[in-house]
Amino acid sequence: MVAVIALAPLTMAGWLIWQAVGSAGPGAPPGSVVPPPSRSATATGSAPATSSPAAGPKPSASAPVSSPTPAPPTPTLPPPGKGPLSGKVVVIDPGHNPGNFDHSREINKSVNIGTNHKECDTTGTSTNRTSTRPAYTEAEFTLDVSHRIVKVLRDQGATVLLTQDNDRPWGPCIDERARIGNAVRADAVVSVHADGSGVGNRGFHVILPAQVKGGAADTADIVGPSRELGERIAGRFVLATGSRPSNYVGGGTGLDVRKDLGGLNLSKVPKVFVECGNMRDPQDAALLTNAAWRQKAAQGIADGISTYLLG
Repeated sequence: MVAVIALAPLTMAGWLIWQAVGSAGPGAPPGSVVPPPSRSATATGSAPATSSPAAGPKPSASAPVSSPTPAPPTPTLPPPGKGPLSGKVVVIDPGHNPGNFDHSREINKSVNIGTNHKECDTTGTSTNRTSTRPAYTEAEFTLDVSHRIVKVLRDQGATVLLTQDNDRPWGPCIDERARIGNAVRADAVVSVHADGSGVGNRGFHVILPAQVKGGAADTADIVGPSRELGERIAGRFVLATGSRPSNYVGGGTGLDVRKDLGGLNLSKVPKVFVECGNMRDPQDAALLTNAAWRQKAAQGIADGISTYLLG
């Protein structure tokens, strides 16, 4: 019995690797990807004002009052690059913002996520400070890994946008992050994060959208393709980093389904979150603070996106 339990994580990791490599090979059964709507190389029109009162149910007297977040201008997409991903649009969403620490009032305001209200954003977590190493914030980590992902995908011809690049004082809010991907009709959106769980909790996991409907939230069309995207990323992450799926979330699958995240609930295009590891565990923190490992993590995420887009 002990031997069986000990082999379980390796068996699951092997399954994820098969998903990444075997399912992408010749003769594999087709995935359940729902094709996104077509679009031109340059996005036109304005982003939907999903935070306006008309976009969702009016809060009751006991519900928190939502502060409307102005709809951002629709990003103008550059011409497609050259490579196998030419014509594909990907949005990379670096979780949190280094400036959030100085803007608690702004990020604590309530926004409507369709089924509920949540704070605009948070500061994220960080590694523990030690006598030889300062704390490394999640916001720093997500920007670094996101930049690396962008380079890999652009080298393959993809058109890639960032929701933020430390180019604004705080945010964007979670509803605005979703609108950015919706506005450009992205083929895939990936939000990059690192977890802040207890010591001993290790490994990565990919968060998938649950099927929810309420107000501006309706994930019926993206649940299937988002799962396919998440499975591809999980498998490639194992191959690139050697990391195992989370031992505390997802039952060893490396996948977790949630219905409480506005960035997923409000998305109209395939989207997942990737928690690359636990910043509060010393062993995981040693990986997350290592530049060479971050490059592997970025490669794994980018490879998962690529295999999903190429089918």
